[in-house]
Amino acid sequence: MPETSFPKSSIKVLLLENIHPVATEAFAAEGFQVETVKGSLPEAELAARVRDVHLLGIRSKTHITPKVLDEARRLLAVGAFCIGTNQIDLTHSNKKGVPAFNAPFSNTRSVAELIIAEIVMLSRQLGDRLREVHSGQWRKVAVGSHEVRGHTLGIVGYGHIGSQVGVLAESFGMRVVFFDVMAKLPMGNNRSMATLEEVLAVSDFVTLHVPETPQTKNMIGPAEIARMKPGACLLNASRGTVVQIDALAAAIRSGHIGGAAVDVYPSEPETNSDGFESALRGLPNMILTPHIGGSTEEAQEAIGKEVSAALLKYVNQGATTGAVNFPQIELAMPKGAHRILNIHRNVPGVLRDINKIISDHNANIRAQILSTDADVGYLIMDLDQDVSQDVKQAVAELPTSIKTRILF
Repeated sequence: MPETSFPKSSIKVLLLENIHPVATEAFAAEGFQVETVKGSLPEAELAARVRDVHLLGIRSKTHITPKVLDEARRLLAVGAFCIGTNQIDLTHSNKKGVPAFNAPFSNTRSVAELIIAEIVMLSRQLGDRLREVHSGQWRKVAVGSHEVRGHTLGIVGYGHIGSQVGVLAESFGMRVVFFDVMAKLPMGNNRSMATLEEVLAVSDFVTLHVPETPQTKNMIGPAEIARMKPGACLLNASRGTVVQIDALAAAIRSGHIGGAAVDVYPSEPETNSDGFESALRGLPNMILTPHIGGSTEEAQEAIGKEVSAALLKYVNQGATTGAVNFPQIELAMPKGAHRILNIHRNVPGVLRDINKIISDHNANIRAQILSTDADVGYLIMDLDQDVSQDVKQAVAELPTSIKTRILF
């Protein structure tokens, strides 16, 4: 059913997983109805809860499945208040006319700082020393403990986080090399390398900052670990599927890998609990953290601001800039005109049909912009106010239309 224009006080927002209150405040300031839930919801319960929701905010534990999207008959957009969006069925969301927004920038500094701290900890074997002292042992040793200055850090994935890690590592006097599947401008004296294998072969520390894709699944396995320098350390704060855990555990036990810091896992508990299991537990010089790379108060507040701002801009202006699964367009808001937003199936003849409606109503177009992807087209059109409602209704009734809104 096509969406219709209605008062802001009728717009319902559901925020799950303890999203920062700054997001709630932003939506409430617009007059929206906001409901918050501390944790994630199972599929069946979520599907029931979203039937009349217009904006849905989640973090990493909530899964937006086709069933959920099919039930969400009024859903305008989804906000992932985190970096990753693999918990959302982006293809189905696209076909339902629901753009998804995330926060690609806001927690990058927090993750980068954690990585630098862990590099120092691994180089000094501080995790082991901490456990020993807490258990009453006093082992003041220098063997196997090193400064990080002068050592080489290899960064796999030189995006928003990887590049910041490189800058911080250089300030510690480290040499930095990196590999990315796309050409990236090096920061500082960071140096690009042609292959992953080259980075693995020369690095004393290897840190992973890649998305979860079919290409990155099990990217670091026995063969890749064997290419690493003896005694080198591996850090993973990207995605749990990137590293083969059993291969890493075997390399630690054999001594080929000198230590590791892991923040993400192939399987993670749905809630805070005491039931975490991993083959990496109890291994020497092994830092294990519970997916807290971006878990700082500063990052969560920044994420709350970034994603809520993107969602509000979409609701209020129709801007899809930053959407991860949708044609990205943005058009300055006009004065004295009404804006029609139309999402339609990307098939031949749609714009022809829409322009015929415009012509039949003798409507004056102030501005018009269209962008498409393989499955959908997204049109923003500013019209004179006298005929906008009739045009909107006619456009919404086209068999190709998925969602049609009008902004006053």
